Amino acid sequence: MEEKKVHPLVDEAQSALAKGQISRREFLRISTLLGVSLTSANILAACGVTTPTATAVPATAAPTAVPTPTAPAIPRGGVLNVACRVERVSDPAQFSLVSASHPWRHVFEYLTHTDPQGITHPYLLDSWKASDDLLTWTLVLKQGIKFNNGQELTADDVVFNIKRWLDPNTKSSMLSAMSYMDGSGVEKTDKYTVTLHLKNPTIFLPDNLGQYQAAIVPATFGGDITKEPIGTGPFTMVEYVATERAHLKARADYWQMGVDGKPLPYLDEIVMVMLGEDQAAYVSALQSGQVDTILEPTVSTWEAVKDDKRFTIVSTPTAATRVLRLRVDQEPWTKNEVRQALKYCHNREKILQLALQGQGVIGNDTHVTQANPEYAKLDPLPFDTAKSKALLAQAGYPDGVTVELTVASDWPESMAYAQALKEDAAAGGFTINLKTMPASQYWNGWTDFNMGITWWAHRTQALITLGLAYTGDADGKPGAWNESHWVDAEFSQILTEATGTLDLDARKAFALQLEKIQQDRGSICSPFFMDVWKIYTTKVHGVEPSPDEYAIFTETSKEA
Repeated sequence: MEEKKVHPLVDEAQSALAKGQISRREFLRISTLLGVSLTSANILAACGVTTPTATAVPATAAPTAVPTPTAPAIPRGGVLNVACRVERVSDPAQFSLVSASHPWRHVFEYLTHTDPQGITHPYLLDSWKASDDLLTWTLVLKQGIKFNNGQELTADDVVFNIKRWLDPNTKSSMLSAMSYMDGSGVEKTDKYTVTLHLKNPTIFLPDNLGQYQAAIVPATFGGDITKEPIGTGPFTMVEYVATERAHLKARADYWQMGVDGKPLPYLDEIVMVMLGEDQAAYVSALQSGQVDTILEPTVSTWEAVKDDKRFTIVSTPTAATRVLRLRVDQEPWTKNEVRQALKYCHNREKILQLALQGQGVIGNDTHVTQANPEYAKLDPLPFDTAKSKALLAQAGYPDGVTVELTVASDWPESMAYAQALKEDAAAGGFTINLKTMPASQYWNGWTDFNMGITWWAHRTQALITLGLAYTGDADGKPGAWNESHWVDAEFSQILTEATGTLDLDARKAFALQLEKIQQDRGSICSPFFMDVWKIYTTKVHGVEPSPDEYAIFTETSKEA
């Protein structure tokens, strides 16, 4: 069996583990990000002393699914009926919603997979290796994987995809997520190997390769997956009607095997249906048996079925949130005193109860939370409307200020948040007029509103989110997903340093600096971070919990 040199930072991480400076989970996260298989990382964590080389054990390709506790044999066949959004899509690199990926991640797959514990595994990749300085990464593909048109997946496809993500003309958020490199740094080494040359060091590259916008399409891709549904995944798309339904059928020649030694998937078909914008329709369909599961259920859905023994309910703390963001290039938010004043108008405990019935944690006006490993504790600002009025007067608004808050009417958490803030901020000098619209309309202009509440999904590493949402290019132009247009030179510099830092204590110290900057002069209010749920009938097994709210049904089965 091939041996490969362990990255020197793994030795440092193991020493930190032995001294109790990092947890075992964090050691596993670091080691796997640096190219050690999970099996080998567990061995290193247990033995306490590294050797110059470590045996490279192939990582399990498939994500770890919830085991079937009652059935000794996993049933095959059947149709999984799913209630979810069915978005208008064309190019997966341009996905701006997790829900856009739900049907398509069963057709198109990813180079890596981050499990519910935040540990990143090879998926279409067989392995990766980072140089000692973290500036050169070698990606090695599994061999023999075929697209559903019979064509083999090769390095040409990977190069094509990564170059597209990093091309500004593609308008992909991956450009911001992978701002540590550009397209000139993508090199095909051989048929199954790609080398990436970075401008700045990072340990998070493998994590980025599993983001929902990073689905792998063939090098022949013309720009619209609804016309060219050619992927390596376990299902083929046989019908896709945006805003209505998606129908997928199992491939007979998929590359992964089930526990019975036959090709996955276990299911024959998946049918996804969109039931409009009213969550009551989704709850009714679930309770009546018309669907087996609801994707991205709201707190009202959880409340309706939480005590119903017909359903399995898995709750997961996350970094998902509803961010109130302010366009700092537009009045009145150009003045930090006004931004700070609004933060003091947040009665966070009240908002958490009204929006989520307490199913989450309090936020501190940063985009970092306890669900992120680099989180550092920073107390939230108090609810203090007198302080808000004083800040507004200091900013030149002694009589208060009138603003318009744009909210998606079919996001109940956002509406509850907006209503509570409107009431409480009045005493602080803010007259808030609510402008409501359907979520589909909100997403059409989500980066343009003077003030809005935006749905942000979970990401394991807060530093990835901060890079996506709060940085700009070399000229200071905000990134594609920097909806507040806030670009702070000190913040960006610290973020770059933090992204290339292995030591968790040092990374937490950097994170604390970033949190303080966001809280002191940043562009967002974040009163809470959310729990999310997987809710499905007890006849369904093998559903993977996902703080990202991904739909992953490759190893899902259903009793007849």
